[in-house]
Order: sequence, then C-alpha cells, then structure tokens
Amino acid sequence: MKTHVKALVVGGGAVGASIAYHLAKAGWQDVMLLERDELTSGSTWHAAGLLPLFNMSYATSHIHDYSVKFYKTLEEETGLNAGFAVVGNLRMAQTDARMDEFRLYASTAETVGIPYEWLTPAQIKDRYPLVRTEDLKGALFHPTDGYINPADVTQAMAKGARQRGVIIERKWQVDGYEWTGEAWRVTVTKMVEKGGNLVPSEETQVITAEHVVTATGNHAQRTAKLLGIKIPAIPVEHQYIVTEPDPELVAFRQNGAPEHPVLRDADAKWYVREERGGWILGPYEEGAPACFKYAVPDSFRADLFPLDLERIEEEYMSMIHRIPSSETVGLKDDYNGPICYTPDGNPLVGPAPGLRNMWLAEGFSFGITAAGGTGYYLAQMMVEGEAEIDMASLDPKRYGQDWMTTEYAARKNEECYAHVYILHHPDEEREACRPLRTGPAYDRQKALGAQFGCVNGFERPNYYGPKDAPSQFDHDARSFRRGGWWNFAREEAEAIRKTAGLIDATAFAKHRVFGPGATAFLDWFTCNALPKVGRINLTYALTDAGTTRTEYTIMRIAENDYYLVSAGAWEAYDGDYLRKAEEDFWAKTQSTGNWFAVENVTTKWGVFALAGPNSRAILNELVRDAEPETRLSNKRSPWLSVRDIELGMVPVRAARVAYTGELGWELHHPIEMQNHLWDQLMAAGEKHGLKLVGARAQNWLRQEKSYRAFGNELGRDATPLEAGLDRFVDLSKEFHGKQAMLDKGIRSKCVTLLIDGPQDADPWGREALFDGETRVGRLTSGGYSVHFGKQIGMGYVKPDYAQVGQKLKVMIMGALYDAEITEDSPYDPKNVTIRVDG
Repeated sequence: MKTHVKALVVGGGAVGASIAYHLAKAGWQDVMLLERDELTSGSTWHAAGLLPLFNMSYATSHIHDYSVKFYKTLEEETGLNAGFAVVGNLRMAQTDARMDEFRLYASTAETVGIPYEWLTPAQIKDRYPLVRTEDLKGALFHPTDGYINPADVTQAMAKGARQRGVIIERKWQVDGYEWTGEAWRVTVTKMVEKGGNLVPSEETQVITAEHVVTATGNHAQRTAKLLGIKIPAIPVEHQYIVTEPDPELVAFRQNGAPEHPVLRDADAKWYVREERGGWILGPYEEGAPACFKYAVPDSFRADLFPLDLERIEEEYMSMIHRIPSSETVGLKDDYNGPICYTPDGNPLVGPAPGLRNMWLAEGFSFGITAAGGTGYYLAQMMVEGEAEIDMASLDPKRYGQDWMTTEYAARKNEECYAHVYILHHPDEEREACRPLRTGPAYDRQKALGAQFGCVNGFERPNYYGPKDAPSQFDHDARSFRRGGWWNFAREEAEAIRKTAGLIDATAFAKHRVFGPGATAFLDWFTCNALPKVGRINLTYALTDAGTTRTEYTIMRIAENDYYLVSAGAWEAYDGDYLRKAEEDFWAKTQSTGNWFAVENVTTKWGVFALAGPNSRAILNELVRDAEPETRLSNKRSPWLSVRDIELGMVPVRAARVAYTGELGWELHHPIEMQNHLWDQLMAAGEKHGLKLVGARAQNWLRQEKSYRAFGNELGRDATPLEAGLDRFVDLSKEFHGKQAMLDKGIRSKCVTLLIDGPQDADPWGREALFDGETRVGRLTSGGYSVHFGKQIGMGYVKPDYAQVGQKLKVMIMGALYDAEITEDSPYDPKNVTIRVDG
C-alpha cells in the first residue's frame, strides 16, 4: 500500500468514486481511494438509480445536470456500460399548486439550461395509455434523464479513475485522523471476513495525505467522531418494492412502444419505473425512521431492514389508482435500506469546519444523481481554489457546531424525507425541532402575531399577522404566488417608508476582532478601507479565487477593537473563515505581528433595527444624555457612525445604518436587556406610527435600494467588482484575493430591474432573464416594490446587457413579462432620506 499521497478519498460508493476520478482528471497525481468493504457496498448497492434533474436549488441543479451528461460519456472512455436508460422523467401534478411548483422550477431549469417539456393530461394518456390521467392537471417532462445501474456507474467511474492513475484499496477502514500542521496522518486497519462479518485485523498502516475527502455515506457519524466535529448526516429508512411482470405492460412493450419514463406522482408521494416487465414503486411516506444515529453496527454490511408495508399502504394504493393494471400484480422483491439525509435535504460538500485540507462529501439522499457533479465541482474547489458555481448552499458549515445535536439532525432528517414530495413553497417554514434558538423577545413577538422563519436555528419574524394567528409557522399562507402573508408584508414595508418599523435582527452573526494586531489583520483580510474610530464601513472578505466569501459591516469601536456584523444564516460559515484567516495571518507575520483575537459574540448582543421617517423621534423619547436634543443629530450621530448611547436604562451600541434605505439605527444591546428595551420602544413608538416588521418586507425594501444580499447577489461565483461594489473596494491597498479578483475581469454584472409582472405573483429570485429568445442572465432576488407599485428584482446579466434602460423579459410562473434595468438604488438614489438631519 502506498503511504504518501496528495489526496485520500475515504469511501467507495458512487460519490467517492466520482471524487477520485475528477481529482485525477483535474490533474492531481497520487490520489488514493479507500473502501472499508467492497465498492458500492453502502447505500449505492440498493439505490434505485434514478437520475432526476428536478431540484429547486440552483447549485444542486447544476450538479445533477453535470451528472446526467457525464454518465453518458463513461462507456466511451472506460468500455464499461453504466446501464443508463435515457427514458426521461414524467412528473405529474394533481393540483394547480403543484403545476405552479413546476413553473417555478422551470425558471431555475432555464437558468441552468436543463431541457423540459409540458404535457397535458390528454398528451400523457396518448403517450402512456396505462396511466390514469382524468384527475391530473398536467405534467413536466424531462426527456434527457432516466435511471442508471448504481453499481455499474460506480465501477465505470472507478475504472476511469484507475486509468488516470488513482489507486483504489478495498477492505481498509480508517480508524484515526491526525493533522500535523502540513498533512494528515490517517491510521487505517485491514478488514477481514470472519463468520460473515467484516472485522478489523491486526494489520495497520499510516497514510500521509496532503488532502482528505470523506464520502462515508451511512458511516458519517463515525467519521464525525474521528474528526471531532459534528456532521448532521444521518440515514433514514427508505423502502421500495418490485412487482412481478404486469401483463398489460408486457403487451404494451411487445407492440413496439418505448419504455415508460420514470413516473412521479408528486401529490401521491412516489416514483414508479419499469423493471423487467413489472414496476418499481418507491414511496416517500410519513413516519420513516432515522437509523444509525450514532454509528453503523459492525455487523451491518450490504444488509436491509424488514419491510413495513403498512407504512406505505397509502402510497401503494395510489400507485394502483394511477396505474390500474398493477392491481393484480404480485410483489417480487422488496428493499428497505438506509439512505443518508441532512436537515434541508442538500448534501454537505466543502471544507470541514475548523479543519485544514479536510473536505466533506456527506449526506447524499440522491447520491447517484449527485455523484458525478459533486466530484466535478468539489475537484474544482480543491484544485483551483473555488468552483465555477457558488457552492455555499451546500457548505457543511451551514449548521453551527455549537448548537447542532444528534436529536436535531435525526428529527429534521426524518422530516426532510417525508417532505421529498411535499410542495416546495419558496416561503415554506418547516416545523420539526422548533422553536429551538429564541431571543428573549420571542414570546412577546409571538403574542403580537409574529410568524417566524428559522435562520441558523434562530427564530426570526417573517411577518406579523393577526394576534390570534393559529400557528407561528402559518401553513395556510404559503404559496408560489402571493401568499396569505403578502398584504401584511406590504403594509409593513409601507410603514417603514411612511412612519417607522421595528425589525428583530438578533440573528445577525457578530464577531469581535481586537488587539494590537487587529488593524493590520483586517486591512489584509478585507477589501475596503477600514473605518475610523466611531465609524462604519461595508466591506468584503474574498476567496483565494478573488470572489466574494463574506460580507461584513465593520464598526470600529476603538483604535484596535472592531465589531463585525454579517448575515445571520452564515454565523458558522463566516466565523470559520475568519478564524482560519486569523491563523493564516499569524503564519505570515508571526515574527513581526502584534497579537489579536477573534471572538464570536453573536449570542451576547441582541439587535433591533428601527427605521423610517419617525425613527429619530421615537428614539428621542428614550435617549438619556446631557444634551438629548442633539444626541441623534447628524452632527453627533452622522450616517455610518456608531455611538454608545443610553435608551432608558439600556446601554446601546447605536449604528446609524438601515438595510431598508430609510433613516434608521441598528440598536445593538446586551441580550439580557432585550425585553426591557422592546417594551420601551413599543411604548414610545405608539404615537409615532411604529409598526412591527418582518424579514419579508425588509427583503423587498433592500431591493429598492439595490442592497446586495449574501447568498443571493453575493457569493463565491462573482467578485465584488462583478457585483457592482466598486466603491467598497480599495485598490490602493493589498488585500487577500486582490490579484485573483482583478484577473477574473468582468464576466457578468449585477443589476436591479423593475418588472411589469402578473397581478398575483412576484419573482422569487430564481427566474431566467431573456432578450428575445436568448437567455442573458438570471434573477438572484425578487419581490414587490411598495414605492414603485410593481415587481422588483436583482440579478446578473452579461456585461453587454447591463446598461440602465435595457429592456429584457423575465419568466414568472411560466410566462414572460417585461423588465427594465434601472439605476442602482432606484429608491432615493442620492440617499437623502437616510441622511436627513433632526
């Protein structure tokens, strides 16, 4: 066995084989793959092998699209037939809401370039007469996907990897990881057969690897323990059944008819495909339990669980309804095996939290579909420093290490399994494990009608409905169009423009960087000039590839004491990068640099954002100062300043900024004093028209100001210059990622568009942009503008189309609508209202 390699891939399923293949294809030599048993012996062997392109995530859609195209090339390269049956995928809809879901997905498909077709019930019946269609509304058809043999495609990728120099070693189990500061020392043990079990032998080796990738599937919890981290990838039981041949299906095919596509009745929660004259039914039922919450038993190899037919009776009967000929067909085989899930259903792909050169590829519920694309894009991240698409939505650090638990992951993964075919509303908020993280004012907000969203485990008001609202999760308000919450959000947005609104922003991620070396570090770490003491700057930390890694609002509290605020959903993601940059900077300057420290203070500070024309008047009711009448004036508290003030008995760090573009302050306060401050603000605001405001109205308002949002306009696939943030980039100084940013040039530009859309729907930020029939860009945010009285969106277009006044079309709910690129900050472009004195 080779004991020194550049990259070690742990796990020999489809995902691990693809990663090894693509690392070698990308040019890395000395790649080794280890498998504790035989290749494909994990979930790969019992997977149904479906390759659905349908996915509501932009990044995952790219991954699936690459896989489908890549698998079609393997036989020519390796000589092995991967068993790809390109029969297509027919996704049927029983309701208008389901058709709306398909229309929203189709916009994402357009941005990726995935082909699709629409079929009416009559067209479905004409093509596939065995399918009952009288209760259908229609269907979405993907002609280019289908299903594949999981073992065959894995072996083909493994052969392709070997042809490119990858070493594959079977029957070796990883038992320890040790980081030396330069490489990983990986202790492995030879596994041997004993009494039908796979057990460790006395033969061990230590492999030194510059990089390690774990793709350990159902064994992710064991991997997590060996690495000393948390990985919220826990399997859930998935069962499917195979029927005996269906005589009517056999006759249909004997007459020369083509094979049915993979059939999906999303409203019935199942997929069906042909299998040797019969049918495979794969349901996604309620009540499927999580398994292997702590580890896979040593005795469990290529094994299965007992079938629970009662659990899938409803889905089985609905198959008979949809395909009546299946009613008299007997069962031939059944499978009930573990399939790994994550709380949101997306895999965990990227750098491991807190570790160097350790990469995770875990939690694949659709592992065969995602394997090819995961290998391709992860290899880009490892070899080139970044992938060509933004992979942040799949990053393992989207779940914080400080609050993630086994129970949370297991319950959320069960929920995610049951939601595979639940309507994927873009405004959906799932209930399991909530509320978990709450600010002190949570109960007050709930009593006032708050309907909550969940951000990084934190409860955050999305909007405020009636005080007697039945649930803080508000199922009935969800829609692909303008849901029941829409008018509440409109009234909230109007209040901020006309009077005042109060937003709970406690979920913001907050870090303190302090010490004699803090200034030098942050000057290198971020691309903008640092603010003076008492001032605020917006700035960006870049990736090695020069793209946007994190957005920070930096407040300079003292000469070498900085308070950094970033997006609440990305606390662990931002904090991990900040701490690793701290280590890098120390390594660069250890002989001359002064000490500094990074502290996560997210849970120490609450934040209320008060904004609107009357916000100063409300604070003037509460401020305590020797000269209260000038405490909040432009002279003493100018725009983009931060001041320590007192509101009643509460010491407040008052930042003169507003994400809504109105006069306003962020009121950062000791978390233990939050309720006292809340009560004061509510009482003072009553006579000034104060209204409680949620995140959805705020999202609309920030688009009127063209404020970019991380995870939408800002990400690892675009530089700050492409995002149109030139004014926040100080090219006179050196900073991390500067040259790579300049070398990228301008490949696309971020723009704001006003849209003449439908009367009952707004864009969600997933829509394609067209010039005639030519796709020229995509939206990354969307909503409604209360100022302009029409839809608004932000997104990226090719540079030639980025001029103000450019007319385009945007696809909303399956139709094209007029859109026009407007100037940045179309509402109050000169920032008059935000700077107003008083």
